[in-house]
Amino acid sequence: MISTSKIKSVDFYRKIPRDLTEASLSGAGLSITAALFMVFLFGMELNNYMSVSSSTSVIIDKSSDEDYLRIDFNISFPALSCEFASVDVSDVLGTNRLNLTKTVRKFPIDSTLRAKGAEFHSRPTTSTIKHDDETDEDSVEGAVVLTTHSFDKYAHKFPIMAVNFYAPWCYWSQRVKPSWEKAAKIIKERYDLEMDGRILVGKVDCTQDGELCRRHHIQGYPSIRIFRRGSDVRSDHGHHDHESYYGDRDTDSLVKTMENLVLSLPTETQKLASNDDAATNTKRPAPSTGGCRIEGYVRVKKVPGNLIISARSDSHSFDATQMNMSHVIHHLSFGRKLSPRIMNDVKRIIPYVGSNHDKLNGQSFINTRDLGANVTMEHYLQIVKTEVITRKDFTLIEEYEYTAHSSVAQSLHIPVAKFHLELSPMQVLITENQKSFSHFITNVCAIIGGVFTVAGIMDSILHNTFRLMKKVELGKNF
Repeated sequence: MISTSKIKSVDFYRKIPRDLTEASLSGAGLSITAALFMVFLFGMELNNYMSVSSSTSVIIDKSSDEDYLRIDFNISFPALSCEFASVDVSDVLGTNRLNLTKTVRKFPIDSTLRAKGAEFHSRPTTSTIKHDDETDEDSVEGAVVLTTHSFDKYAHKFPIMAVNFYAPWCYWSQRVKPSWEKAAKIIKERYDLEMDGRILVGKVDCTQDGELCRRHHIQGYPSIRIFRRGSDVRSDHGHHDHESYYGDRDTDSLVKTMENLVLSLPTETQKLASNDDAATNTKRPAPSTGGCRIEGYVRVKKVPGNLIISARSDSHSFDATQMNMSHVIHHLSFGRKLSPRIMNDVKRIIPYVGSNHDKLNGQSFINTRDLGANVTMEHYLQIVKTEVITRKDFTLIEEYEYTAHSSVAQSLHIPVAKFHLELSPMQVLITENQKSFSHFITNVCAIIGGVFTVAGIMDSILHNTFRLMKKVELGKNF
């Protein structure tokens, strides 16, 4: 067996008997200073170990052809009716999707952007609206001409009032005019205005009574409205709630619809319903305000393209000089929404994520009419993808940032709000760096050993200096 003395011979830390050592005030002060300095350096090293560091690189975007980009938005248009508001997307590959409704919601708002009423549901997509094949220019006009002064009087007198808001220059107004007049004449003969008095068929020329049309939020021509007297009267203004008619515009369809309206009068609880199921889808509540808040999301291919919000209809005309595409962007972002837990992980690495990278949020773009008519508002967005790889569960997170440049321009067509999307072929890769625990321990040992050694050297220097000074003093005394 190895003796104890041989084991002791490899001791690196040989002990000096305490009786052979001597303590000093300078040594004590230096020891306290060294201990405090060790604690300070240890705290700095621990903080550096616990802190997050990352590396950033720029690489080619690794997205595949099957990847789609999600665009979330919430935009208010004070002067665009929900009745015609359309969200369209297109791209350079030929994709052209019009009037998206599945993931888009519309809410009527007033000029102050406050919500007025429930969500507006767009009319269902139907086949082409039918008109009379032959037009009789010499037909007798049967519809009653309504003006600003006579409208309310007739609205309060007749239980049902069907009104065609039109513009003489409008192609669709010209097509519906003969059938509307014929239907009005037939209804007048069947339900005499004086003897029966249950329904009135009228018309309003919006080029002559613009204020009346604006009061009823008419933005497309022709707009056929159905007014009902009774419990629909609003208590605040005394006006009638009304529906919009979206059905066929031939004489037979119009007459059938008006007769169904008359037949619905006796039953109060069913007065908003049609007697036949086919006609039910032809009427929808008309917008109660002239503005619309559009919110939701769309998915687009990761190629240059456009997100367009405009007034759109296949059977109406619009007066471009009267349209105002002013809007307020409450929210516009790209990519998937991150959960709060994941967002907290990302913020450890890049604190600005989710706070100031949505450049257009809260921005207003208002056409004050000083710019003139036919004003299109365009936003040019350059989008850059950022991937973040965290050390926690090796999470891969995608974020999109964008720069925005906005402008207004005169347009020869219907004014729109257009977002030009330009995706960068490069992406930013941010990786959280994992710090080695062994490196932390090595640094701690270096701190303790280094400070201890330096303090010992300084103590030795001080001790020898004091001894030398004492010797010099003794030599002078002799």
